[in-house]
Amino acid sequence: MARYSMLIDLTRCIGCDACTLACKQENGTPLDVFFARVLNVEVGEYPNVKRVYIPVLCNHCEDAPCLKSCPNKAIVRRPDGIVILDQDRCRGTGACVSACPYGNIYLTRVDDRWYLNSDEPYERDFVKKRLEPQRARKCTYCAHRVDEGLDPACVVACPTTARIFGDLDDPDSVISTYIDEQREQTGRKPFKLLPQAGTKPAGMYLGVMADQASSTLGEDAPVPLPQGVRTP
Repeated sequence: MARYSMLIDLTRCIGCDACTLACKQENGTPLDVFFARVLNVEVGEYPNVKRVYIPVLCNHCEDAPCLKSCPNKAIVRRPDGIVILDQDRCRGTGACVSACPYGNIYLTRVDDRWYLNSDEPYERDFVKKRLEPQRARKCTYCAHRVDEGLDPACVVACPTTARIFGDLDDPDSVISTYIDEQREQTGRKPFKLLPQAGTKPAGMYLGVMADQASSTLGEDAPVPLPQGVRTP
């Protein structure tokens, strides 16, 4: 059985939000609901200030607090590690929203608005039949695509290949190979957000290159990432 994970290389992310738009198109989320957000963070002190883009999404935690908090058992973790929400069992209590330390679960509302008119074929046939009001929604690693052998929509859309998705238990997978290459070539090792939360997230990050080797720094001193985003 696979053990899926997504690795995000912060050196490659340019903050273009292509992943955010691809995710919204694929999942048909309402206005102001984004499963794949990109945080825009400024670090350092003047005049040595730098900008870091930090994509965030559901981390598909091994010890998922959303799963344990749901009173209706609507959240399950598949054998391959993907955490999904059963819309039929969900009753919209919002317990999972409060339990997620990453803020990556949303409740659809009765008065949600959409980008297209309600009579548009895309909205009518693809979006609204999957979005019941007052139900929890979140990133699923595009499980419907993964089950067909495809990458998540955000991975496909990324123009700089900052998102690497695959099976961590397969040493020859794209993600396993990339981790090994970066450890050897740049000395970077994957780290996870909010390790103190104890959720054992599947999602991982690689720090910016300037935080690793002096040969990449040029004349500027390295600027550390914000708390919670620093490499180990």
